[in-house]
Amino acid sequence: MEKIRGFEIAKGFEDKGINLPIRKTKYSAGYDVEAAEDTVIPKFVPGQKPTLIKTGIKAYMQDNEYLMLANRSSNPGKKGLILANSVGIIDKDYYGNSDNDGHIMFAFYNIKDQDVEIKKGDAIGQAIFMPFLVADGDNATGERTGGFGSTNKQ
Repeated sequence: MEKIRGFEIAKGFEDKGINLPIRKTKYSAGYDVEAAEDTVIPKFVPGQKPTLIKTGIKAYMQDNEYLMLANRSSNPGKKGLILANSVGIIDKDYYGNSDNDGHIMFAFYNIKDQDVEIKKGDAIGQAIFMPFLVADGDNATGERTGGFGSTNKQ
């Protein structure tokens, strides 16, 4: 079968019992993504970095697609969790990169007054495959050299 778009287990997580994301209903846009391990997200303190929640998965897609990471609608109200970057963007060339094999992580802040514990297997967010367009005169030729924050590396 030709690979068009989908999910795989990232390197280092092959024996960790990771579940690939699934849609729960036939009209769901998003694939529900689970945490790969237990993680504590500390209550927010100004200046702290977001907590990265490992998923143990990576995603492959077509050249004109990206994967959008979105928060679960219940996370802010029930758990006090908000995505640090509002929406995550996973580019096609993140898949299999040399730094982390394209391992997808969600970056959360906890706005509650107490720490929040995420258990392995808890649904933490949604992943939605999306098409994108390029502008007239676009001549991007750069190539990804790594994982998080590598797009602007020279």
